[in-house]
This record gives sequence, structure tokens and C-alpha cells, in this order.
Amino acid sequence: MTIENIIEYIENWAPKGIAWERDNVGLQVGASQQKLKNILLCLDVNEDVVEDAIKKKCNLIISHHPLIFYPIKKISSGDKISDIITSLIKNNISLYSSHTNLDFTKDGVSFQLAKKLGLKSIRFLKNISENLSKLVVFVPVGFTEKVAEAIHNNGGGIIGEYSNCSFRLIGKGTFRGSDKSNPSIGEKGKLEFVDEVRLEILVNNFDLPGVISSMKKAHPYEEVAYDIYPLKNENVNYGMGAIGELDEEQSPEDFFRFISEKLGIKNFRYTNGRNKKVKSVAVCGGSGSDLLNSAIQQNADAFITADIKYHTFQDAEKKIFLIDAGHYETEIFILDEIERRLKQFLTKSKTEIYKYKGSTNPISFFNN
Repeated sequence: MTIENIIEYIENWAPKGIAWERDNVGLQVGASQQKLKNILLCLDVNEDVVEDAIKKKCNLIISHHPLIFYPIKKISSGDKISDIITSLIKNNISLYSSHTNLDFTKDGVSFQLAKKLGLKSIRFLKNISENLSKLVVFVPVGFTEKVAEAIHNNGGGIIGEYSNCSFRLIGKGTFRGSDKSNPSIGEKGKLEFVDEVRLEILVNNFDLPGVISSMKKAHPYEEVAYDIYPLKNENVNYGMGAIGELDEEQSPEDFFRFISEKLGIKNFRYTNGRNKKVKSVAVCGGSGSDLLNSAIQQNADAFITADIKYHTFQDAEKKIFLIDAGHYETEIFILDEIERRLKQFLTKSKTEIYKYKGSTNPISFFNN
């Protein structure tokens, strides 16, 4: 088992291609071909996390927040990030970060926050759009299944909980090969009429290169005719935030106590909403203020997120209970899901998986 195997497993769940375009996700430090020892999970990487990894003989740290977010101009002693990178390299520890791709996937950061609150019927608060294309390829009858399988095996045709989705229509294709051609059907220099299937399959844009390459290899034609149609459809497979319902409606006071207990927090900021009861709850782990209008449009009674500005509270007042429960506090539960999945994947391995037991939260509260 190598570190690359772990990376591939995680990215099958949270593909790098769905991350925010300005984000820096993936392998940050180290060598993916290195043999895997033990794994340490954390939200942020600091000196204490690295020391813990060394102590537990981990050669892979998986963090949510990237250590390297902005371009590094130099690595020099005394600089915090430089010292961490140096320590990682000296101790042969690789660092992998899964950030906004883990925010935007099913059962990712926001879904785990929703589950921690016991919400039911959890779904994305806002689906990502304009990252889908429709691939149309024309295949001679008899080769359709082979070509379709190549596309499906590389991520094409997944719609929600359904896979191998496609549309097929039989028609007539024509071609005439030149003297330099080598047609698999018919003869060069002769106009050929072939029964073909128009095969249509939805593909994530980030999967397109691999899908097209595999499709061409499986196709019998020397020159493959295909079309790519960019779509504005919402992608049901990926999105931002989450929304669900409580088992029973609660008064605002009871709901606030419920949040405090479930998330293990003593302090949070909020503004009053329009309703006297809370039943439908929207959440977004980390900074999710941009989803406020989506939460209101979805008729959520409350919206829990973090890093909320003063004027955003003003915008929400008397429309929805807007709650700032803290950045760290709304994201930390994702480590439980990563741990669960890795343990399931590494059932037959001797690899140990640890969660950093300290806190990497830089924020403290003063109580007079």
C-alpha cells in the first residue's frame, strides 16, 4: 500500500476537479510513491501536529486546510510555514490536503455538520452548476457496450444515486476513407453507410480528458466522431452547504441549547429570524455567508455557518436565525468521516489511523 493509493481513494470521494479554482488541494509535500506507514488526520497543520505525527510514526498527514495556500517565494528558517515544510521533509512525512473539494462533495464537511445535528433528509443547499458536459459519440452497432463501458468506467453517466446513465438512438452514419485511411468497416475510397448508435452521456468537466481518451481507445473507428456540449445544468452530485429537518420543531431557545450541546460550544453569535419555531435547518461548515440567500429561498428556519460579517447579520435579521458557530467548530467533524472511510478501506492493512487530539483552533474566548 502506497500513499498514492490513499490519495486515489480520497479523490474518488472528493475529486480535485470540484475544488474552488483558486484553492490548492492535493499533495502538498512528499512523495506519493512512498510506502504507507501510519496516518494522522487534522484540520490544520502546525508544529504540534507534525511532532505528533513523528511520535506516532506517521508518514502521511491528511489535513482539511492546506498548509500551502499562497505561492511560496522562499523557504527560510524562522518562517512558520518554511519550518513546518522542512520538518516534514526531514522526517519523510507527506502532507495531503482535501479542502473545498471535501466541502463540495456528498458526505463532506457540511453533510457531517448536518449529521452531527441529527438532521434528516439531508441534501445540498445549493448544487454546483456549469461544470457538466454532454458527450455524444457515434458508434457502429455491435460496439456500443464496449464504448459505453469505457466512458462509465472513467466517471461518465453518474446522476445522483444512479450510474451507467446514457441515452441511445439508432441512425445511419456515412464516410468515405482516403487512400491513406485504414477503415475498420468497409473499404477505403468507397462511400460507406453504417448503422450507428448515437450515444449520449453526461460527464463532469474534470473527467472529460480521461473519458475521451478511454472512449477513443475502445472505439473501432480510426477517426472517432463525437461532440461535447457544455451544460448549465445543476450538478446533482456536488454542491455547497446542506439542508435538512429536525425530528421535531424546537423553540429558538431550545434550538440554541441544542446547538451548544451537539457542537460542544459555549459561545456563538446569532440574529433573530422570522419564525417562532425551528424545523428546517441549513448549514455550511466554515465560511458560508454567501449561501444566506439560498437558505432563505429554501425556507430554512435557521442557517448555521461561520465567519459572518456584521452587515450579513443585518441582511438576515427577521428573515432567518443566522448563527455563527465558529469556523473550526463547524468543520472538525469531517475528521470522523475521513477516519471511518479510511478504516473501511484499510481493513486488511496494519496501518494505524490517528486523529490529532489537540486543538488547532487559533481562536480563544475571554470570559471575565
